[in-house]
Amino acid sequence: MVFVSGTSSRRPDNTIAGADADELGTTRLDIKVQTEAVLENINVILKEVGCDLDDVVQVTTFLVNMNDFGGYNEVYGLYFDETGPARTTVAVHQLPHPHLLIEIQAIAIKRAG
Repeated sequence: MVFVSGTSSRRPDNTIAGADADELGTTRLDIKVQTEAVLENINVILKEVGCDLDDVVQVTTFLVNMNDFGGYNEVYGLYFDETGPARTTVAVHQLPHPHLLIEIQAIAIKRAG
């Protein structure tokens, strides 16, 4: 079994995908961009141990705002279909950075061989 702890949309340079500020400092947060970045980050982690998203059997998603569920679910559906993995989605008060809208943890089963 492979356990991927809570993963966000942070990039290697510590910026956050789906969080942009204009010249006046107004921040725009995009749940779809963040969801895609989180799932891609999880896939990178899984590949380091010889797995990929096809091996994921369970995810737990933490959303700061359940009003973002529709956008999150739309992107999630591009990666997974109705056959799995098992999924739980919960609302949380906040995540470790104010620009993070989503965090996902995953469990995967590494195939033999």
